Amino acid sequence: MSTAIAPVLNTSSLQESYAYCRDIARKRAKNFYYSFLLLEKPQRDAMCAIYAFMRECDDLSDEPAAERKASLHETIARWRVQTEHALNGEVAGSPIWPAFHDTVKRYAIPHRFFHEMIDGVTSDLDPREICTFAELYKYCYQVASVVGLTIVHIFGFNSPRALLLAEKCGIAFQLTNILRDVREDAQLGRVYLPTDDLNRFGISRQQLESGTENETFRDFMRFEAQRARTYYDESAPLAGLIDPKSRASLWALRTIYMQLLSNLEQSGFSVLSRRINVPTRSKILILLRAFLRRPQ
Repeated sequence: MSTAIAPVLNTSSLQESYAYCRDIARKRAKNFYYSFLLLEKPQRDAMCAIYAFMRECDDLSDEPAAERKASLHETIARWRVQTEHALNGEVAGSPIWPAFHDTVKRYAIPHRFFHEMIDGVTSDLDPREICTFAELYKYCYQVASVVGLTIVHIFGFNSPRALLLAEKCGIAFQLTNILRDVREDAQLGRVYLPTDDLNRFGISRQQLESGTENETFRDFMRFEAQRARTYYDESAPLAGLIDPKSRASLWALRTIYMQLLSNLEQSGFSVLSRRINVPTRSKILILLRAFLRRPQ
């Protein structure tokens, strides 16, 4: 069996591709971008390339509703084919592909993670109901854990256990995002919190859409937040399993997300009436603290 040889990438086009990906990450990565700044340049560029792929992939599901029924599944199918071509070194088309291919090859990132990311986007095309936590875990894995499994290859790791912990860390991050975005998602017809849990606490989908915050809702949110905290705790040993030069970046990323969860808790889970985040000044302070933690 013959093996196809990937074409050698033009140096200038590769540099332009990385510059394009850096621009996307700088403008849109928010929490992720702060942690990228703590890495050495090759890793930072690789993170931006992966983020640019994830961003463009996720944006496929944001077409106007009127256009989605006719075209979106076809659009994502084309994107999957383009992704496979790029993974194999065929980098024509999107400006992200040269940097994406170079990053995946350089850090030996398994190709299946990118197809699982696309599966996650595909699962978000239509209004959905998640009945059990097992179903929610699968969704979180597809849209977040595979990201963790990808970037841990860029961080560098010294034990297969790092992969399991990266998966758990992704679950914690996505659960936090879901808790922050409860009302916004519900108004789009997407309720990610399990129906089993909603029924247990007597919470209706209509309540999530209407913005009614009462003690029952807060009890429900505390229950879900504790579930997220469990995954933060279980994934904490990941820091000791990655390359020491990458630990400050992981620490910053985890700290920003854990601060977001704390802010949700401290607000009394007033997520139905306002959007809660981590202020930029707080992220900068976390970045400075992480910088001081870096090995000299």
